[in-house]
Amino acid sequence: MEFKDYYATLGVERSATQDEVKRAYRKLARKYHPDVSKEPDAEARFKEIAEAYEALGDAEKRAAYDDVGKRHARGQEFRPPPGWDSGFEFSGGDSGAGPDSLSHSEFFEALFGRHGAGLRGARGAPHGPGGDHHAKVQIDLIDAYRGAQRTISLRVPQLDAAGRVTLVERQLDVNIPKGIRNGQHLRLAGQGGAGQGDAAAGDLYLEVGFAPDPRFRVDGRDVYADLPLAPWEAALGATVDLATPDGSVELAVPAGSKAGRKLRLRGKGIPSTPPGDLYAVLSIALPSADTPQAKEAWGALAKTFGDFDARRSTEAG
Repeated sequence: MEFKDYYATLGVERSATQDEVKRAYRKLARKYHPDVSKEPDAEARFKEIAEAYEALGDAEKRAAYDDVGKRHARGQEFRPPPGWDSGFEFSGGDSGAGPDSLSHSEFFEALFGRHGAGLRGARGAPHGPGGDHHAKVQIDLIDAYRGAQRTISLRVPQLDAAGRVTLVERQLDVNIPKGIRNGQHLRLAGQGGAGQGDAAAGDLYLEVGFAPDPRFRVDGRDVYADLPLAPWEAALGATVDLATPDGSVELAVPAGSKAGRKLRLRGKGIPSTPPGDLYAVLSIALPSADTPQAKEAWGALAKTFGDFDARRSTEAG
């Protein structure tokens, strides 16, 4: 998937105001609208233009797109980095670029979801309560085990006096409840859009995700941890230390364990009623034969197990 330069599609500079973006879209839309254009590629160009405006015509989507665009160029191979939209606060809304049936490119859907729904919330009425806001935040897995009080920073897209998109940062103290799950929402009452007059402010909904941790993988309330073993520990059995999100525990490894075997620690996953489980996924780590003594030891092992066929053993097991 290639990175799309929506500014180039509309023929505007990255510093363009929202009004300039809108004027460029309207001019190109008139030129390439399939109902009136005689250009041979009118329909395809119109779809590209409409998609570009849907991304740039909405200040919130544009801010998120600009943030990603700082690290990518047009035509460059692109995959949204994990948690790329974490920390952005959105009120949602549409740019009004076209019908809901407009088909989007793979690139657009990777950023904003199908039909832009990933960044769309509810706006408040002009003379009523404030609208609800939405944001994604990342926490450490340990916070789900123990609960925590965290200060989070959110970037709020706004238009300045010149009509250009800027990001304003605000900080909030958030209580992370013990046992929270990946994808669960926290509601912060009154922290959304401001109400009109004496009307109440909207709420802020935080979608919680776990920050990437190379040591652990999460599936629902279950947690998986890789556990490398020395060949003799796997063959003879051993008691080893296993790092978990909530501290180290001693784990008995049965003799004859093979790579890929999962050892279950009941109730050691994310707390709940009932709690999840933690699985230690075994792998075999081989010492290097980089000294004469090590080579001699591996040679002795080869002689001892001269009838062992690793390929046949793998197929049988």
